[in-house]
Amino acid sequence: MMDGTRIERDALGEMELPSACLWGIHTERARLNFHFSARRVPFSLIAALATVKQAAALTNAEFGYLPKDVADAIVAACIDICADGETIRAQFPLDALQGGAGTSTNMNVNEVVANLALKKLGKSPGDYAVVHPLHHVNLHQSTNDVYPTAMRIAAIAGLRSLSESLAKLQGALQDKEKAFAGILKMGRTELQMAVPMTLGQEFSAFGEAIARDRWRTFKCEERLRLVNLGGTAIGTGITAPKRFIFRVIEVLRSLTGMGLARSENPVDATANADAFVEVSGILKAAAANFSKIAADLRLLHFLGEIVLPPLQAGSSIMPGKVNPVMAEAMMEVGFLVRSDDALIGECAAHGTLQINEFLPLIAVTLLETVSVLEGAALAFADHIGGISADAERCGAHIFDNPTLMTALIPHVDYDTASQLAKAYVEAQSRDKSLDLRVFLRDRLDVNLVDKVLSAAYLTSFGYRDD
Repeated sequence: MMDGTRIERDALGEMELPSACLWGIHTERARLNFHFSARRVPFSLIAALATVKQAAALTNAEFGYLPKDVADAIVAACIDICADGETIRAQFPLDALQGGAGTSTNMNVNEVVANLALKKLGKSPGDYAVVHPLHHVNLHQSTNDVYPTAMRIAAIAGLRSLSESLAKLQGALQDKEKAFAGILKMGRTELQMAVPMTLGQEFSAFGEAIARDRWRTFKCEERLRLVNLGGTAIGTGITAPKRFIFRVIEVLRSLTGMGLARSENPVDATANADAFVEVSGILKAAAANFSKIAADLRLLHFLGEIVLPPLQAGSSIMPGKVNPVMAEAMMEVGFLVRSDDALIGECAAHGTLQINEFLPLIAVTLLETVSVLEGAALAFADHIGGISADAERCGAHIFDNPTLMTALIPHVDYDTASQLAKAYVEAQSRDKSLDLRVFLRDRLDVNLVDKVLSAAYLTSFGYRDD
């Protein structure tokens, strides 16, 4: 110990650290090696790692592998980390982009837990003879089993929260479905007028898409419940006692409240990351729906059929301009998540043999995807709640469009309807204000025309032929 500093040593030599610093030499080397992005290791992953360490300490103490006072101090340190204070966050300075399959982050947690435990025992940071980052905090563990286990815990917690946010978005869309149920408008295919529908039906499709996303997100927790904790280096459990391996999962399940279970094949669970790819694919589906719904709302706003809530001035040069910025932001969220899905797939594909070296990039990308979608869903729900409709604008083109002849096909056949449509277009070229109903009443049975062109008939699911 030097004045205001301490010296720590590892296999590569020694380094000087501030005496009060809670991280150690392994973290410091990683901090100096990996400093090329602004992305920090997600704190949700740090907290999940601390929970894994807590479970291991409790299990090791239960079987007498750790002295009770040391185990108690480690457990208390882990609880402090999960409490998520700003002081604690500052002790995890590492760049999310790091080599080594997560070893740097695991060692960061090991060292901070050890030094917090030392302080609780009245010792100074770095007094590793009492509580050692490896010999005690990391006892019967490896980065290769605790890191992917923590990834799963953090992802499950995030997915649960995301599912709740998607429920709010679904609710906002379904509220508009009810509010707009009586507003008749033209549906469109390939950006051309098609056949009538209600604006409520249009919003019902948005709501159903998000309902599927909500269900898929909720269910994909099942893809993450099998963990390889206890498998240590490559899934064979080397250096870990069998009773620790079987017990630690039970303790971790109790601490997290999640339905975690030991993988039937820990070698597989250590080597392969396809479960994260599968989850990412489910999130990609949600991202596709976000983009599609946002783009449709922007288009409907442009057409004047709905009015999106104004959020901010739209131009630094054009006074009075207001842009559909929330819809555009939601489309950007979709672009980001879908590109991140490709990145996660690449990382999973490039693991080698018994380990995936690129888990840190999978972790930060997946957890940020979940976080971004959650925030976006809440913002989108609030925005949709403020949407209003212009019923007059919605109905403006219904009875001046030849595609409405489609409704006549069950009664006059396709060829006759086509001829009527052609005749109507020619007549309309001479009289732009010609109403289709007036045109048809002169050529067909009036009762048939009034029935077929009624709002109830045009928007019903099928028609009665009795």
